[in-house]
Parts: sequence; C-alpha cells; structure tokens
Amino acid sequence: MAHATFDDQPVRAKSSFWRDPSLPFIEARTVLDGRSVCYARHSHETFSIGLIDSGTSSYINGEYQCRIEAGTLVLMNPGDVHACNPIQNQPWAYRMLYVDTAWLSGLQDGLGMAGVGFRRFSAILTRDPRLQVGFDRFYSVLTDEDAAPLHKEDAAVSFFTSLHEQLGFEKVAPVSDAKLQRAAKFIAENYPRSLMLDEISHAAGVSPSSLIRAFKKHFGMTPHAYLTNRRVQFARSELRHGRPIADVALAAGFADQAHLQRAFKQLLAATPGHYRDARRTQRQGNSK
Repeated sequence: MAHATFDDQPVRAKSSFWRDPSLPFIEARTVLDGRSVCYARHSHETFSIGLIDSGTSSYINGEYQCRIEAGTLVLMNPGDVHACNPIQNQPWAYRMLYVDTAWLSGLQDGLGMAGVGFRRFSAILTRDPRLQVGFDRFYSVLTDEDAAPLHKEDAAVSFFTSLHEQLGFEKVAPVSDAKLQRAAKFIAENYPRSLMLDEISHAAGVSPSSLIRAFKKHFGMTPHAYLTNRRVQFARSELRHGRPIADVALAAGFADQAHLQRAFKQLLAATPGHYRDARRTQRQGNSK
C-alpha cells in the first residue's frame, strides 16, 4: 500500500491539525478522507483517542485486528503499535486527539486511581454512545477559535474524567463546600484577566478533575461558565452607567466587543447596546 506524503497539497486539503499554545498538552487532527492518509504500523508517546465519523476501516492494535465503523471510538495507549487504514479503498473520515501522558496521569491522580505515572486503559475501542457524544462535544469546543482557554480546559477535564469513569475507574473524590467557595472567590477576584484551570484548582486546594465535577454540582455551572457570568454581571453594571461597550468589554476581561456581545446575549437575552440604550430611553421619558 502506498503511503501519502504529508506535504502533498491533496493530503493537506483532506487533513488538518489543531494546536493551541495555551493548551500544550493536547493536539487534534481531522481527516476528511482517510484514503489519502494511510499508515504503516507505528506508535505514539502520547495517549491517542479517535472517533470514526463516517465509513469503515481496518483497526490494528497489537495482535488485535478488526473492522471499525462510524461511531466507534478507538483508544491507543502510549507505545501501542497500531494502524488504521481503508478497506478496499472505501471512503472514511475520523478525528483524533493526542494527549500528553503527564497531563493525563495528573488527572488520574485526581481521580484517586491506584498506581504511579500513566495508568493504561484496558479497552482499545468502545461503541458507548455517551462517549461518542462526549468526544464530539469536546472536539467542537477544543477547536473553536472563539472559545476561551479556560472553557477548553474545562471541557478537556470533563471529557477525560467521563472517559475514565465510564470505562470503570473510580469517581472523583468529594470536595468540601469551603474549597468550592475558595475557588468561586478566586474567580470573582480575578475575572478581568485570563484564568487557567490549574490556577483555580490550586487556589481551592483540589485537583482540576475534582474541582470541575464538584463545582458544577454545587453552583450549577463549570468554572468557565461561572467566570463568564461574573464578567457579564460586571459589564451589566458598567453599561447602566453609560460606558462605551468596547471599553466595558476589555474591563470585564473579554477579548473584544464581539465576545462580550455573544456572552451578554446568551445570558441576558439582550445585546449590550440594547441594554445600555434602555437606560437612556427611560431617562428621556422621565424628563418629559
């Protein structure tokens, strides 16, 4: 079987990579036509997980070989010799995630799993529909250019926590209300700047995996959603005083006015301009 050269333009058109300096522990790849990207048997230093989006292909992992189809999640531990290739030149498409083992082993520590270093997955594939949906949602957030780093980190911890739990590992240990309040206070005091999950979890004295699950259960939203809400509430207060929308967006910690616009409309069902101008209309009405 001929192997594609990744510098070829036809391959580039059907395959793309995603990286973000703010999340150096993960890389993503989308392949729209797997016939153009064929592999010899190989292994990675990272943990790899991918979702077959359409079509079918062969899957080799060690001595195991089978046919996989759309909806299958494949898992490759670091060092696993594997390959996925088309069957009789049939079209197929997939998305992959390559995750740093040090980051993932830190997550496993937070989940209370026994052992030291990266704990290997026993499963090499799953057709669990919950994990399929979870992978799809996480991948969409991860590759969204408008999503904040904290939102992506939230999504990463949530997905990989779910992956471990649904494959039979221990659940996140309970987190005290006092620690959750420390996390909320840290967000409330630092919302104007960019925040990372490690900062928040360190301030609370818990692991990122423990924080996200407990925070969502206690407050009804993830740390990122809590941060966004805090920023929108600050913007709401400032707009009541007639401040320019662009200035308010930056003061609240949003990247620009467009980001404020989206978050404000999502949480308050009104644009910042609509909300600010309502004050002016009321004042004009009272002066008559």
